[in-house]
Amino acid sequence: MEQKKNLAVPFMDLKRISAFEKKSLEEAFCRVLESGRYILSGEVKKFEDSVSRYLDIKHCIGVSSGSDAILLALLALGIGPGDKVLCPTFTFFATAGSIARVGAQPVFADVCPRCFQLSPFEAQSRIDSYTRGIIPVHLFGQCAEMAGFKKIKEKNNIFIIEDSAQAFGASLGNKKAGAVGDVGCFSFFPTKNLAALGEAGLVVTASDEIARTIRALRVHGSFKVKYSHELIGGNFRMDELQAAFLDVRLNAVDKLIEERTKNAQYYEQAFLSSGLAIPCPDPCLCQADQRWEMNNLEKDGCYPLYLPQTVRGRHSFNQYVIRVKKDRDKLRAYLNDQGIQTEIYYPLPLHLQPCFSSLGYQKGDFPIAEKLSQEVLALPIFPGILEEELERVVKGVCQFFGRSF
Repeated sequence: MEQKKNLAVPFMDLKRISAFEKKSLEEAFCRVLESGRYILSGEVKKFEDSVSRYLDIKHCIGVSSGSDAILLALLALGIGPGDKVLCPTFTFFATAGSIARVGAQPVFADVCPRCFQLSPFEAQSRIDSYTRGIIPVHLFGQCAEMAGFKKIKEKNNIFIIEDSAQAFGASLGNKKAGAVGDVGCFSFFPTKNLAALGEAGLVVTASDEIARTIRALRVHGSFKVKYSHELIGGNFRMDELQAAFLDVRLNAVDKLIEERTKNAQYYEQAFLSSGLAIPCPDPCLCQADQRWEMNNLEKDGCYPLYLPQTVRGRHSFNQYVIRVKKDRDKLRAYLNDQGIQTEIYYPLPLHLQPCFSSLGYQKGDFPIAEKLSQEVLALPIFPGILEEELERVVKGVCQFFGRSF
C-alpha cells in the first residue's frame, strides 16, 4: 500500500523543470543578486519589452499579481462606487473580488456549458444604465467569445477587461488573449502556463493614457516626480527577480503549451476510445440561450463524461476540466485512493459566496454554473507529466465506470 502512495500522480509538480531551465533560472538569480537592484529596474523593463513583442501589444506593465492586475485595470478606467461591472459567476474569486474592492457592484451572468465561458447572450440581458464594463474570463485556457462582447461594447459604450489569468499564450485568430479588449490582465502564479517563482502579474493595453495611469497607480499614484502623488495608488510593483525568471521562461512558453495540448489530446483520444464520451457534434453556441444548450447536451445521457472542447482559437489548456455527469465526488475519491490527484474548479459559484450575499442572488439564479460546480473535475495535465501517469489517470477513470482501456 505504501508503495502505491509513492507512485502517486500529482495534480501539479513544480519541481519537474529541465536541467537547462534550472541553469538559466539560477543565472538570472545571480544576475539580479549581483546588480543590487531589486525593484522596477532593468529586468522588469526587459521582461515588459519581451512580452510586448510576444503579445504584439504596445504597452505591458509588470505588476505584483494577477488579482492586482484586474484591480489596477478597474482603477485606471475610473470604475468605482455607483458603477456596475459584469462578470461570470463561474470563475475564480479575484474577478468579482476586484470589482468589489474598487467599490463597484459585480453583476453576475451564467456561462456556456460547452466551453465554460461567460455567455454574451446572458451578459447582454443584464446591462443597464449603470453598467460600465464587462470582464470576460478566458477560463481554463480557452478564449471567451470576444466577437460577441465587442458588439456589446459598441452597442452600450462600455469597457472590456480581459481576465486572461489562465490563458497566457491562447489566441483568437491573429490576436493573443489579453490583446483584444481595452485592457488585458494576466497572472504568473506558479501553476500558470507562464509561471513565476512567486507572485507576479501583468496589465496590457494599446492605450497610451491607460498605460500611463497604470504605471503611476502601481507606484502609489506618482507619475514622474518622486514623493508627488497625483493619484491614490498603491504598491503594485513587480520584483526584479520575478521579471528575470519570467523572461527566461517566456522563451519556452509555446513549447510548454504544446506539451499541455498533447496531453489533452491523449486524454481525449483515450476517453473517446473507451466509450466514456463522444465527440461534441455541434459548435459552441455562446450567443444562444444557454439553458436550451444545456438541455441539448443532456440527451447524451448514456455517456458519463463531457470532454473540454476547443471551440475557438488556440486553447492553452492551463487546466483539463471534464464534466462528470454523475458521482463526480465519488470518482474523485476513487482516484485519490489510487494515488491520483485532481482538483475542482469551482465548487461554489460566485453568486452563492457568503461575501456577496448582500447582492441578493439565490440558488437557482444561474442553473448552468450551479450544475457545473457539481460536475467539473480537473485532471493532471502539467508539462513534464509522464505518459504512464496519463495512462494511470485514464485507467482509473475507466475502472470507476466499469469500462476497459
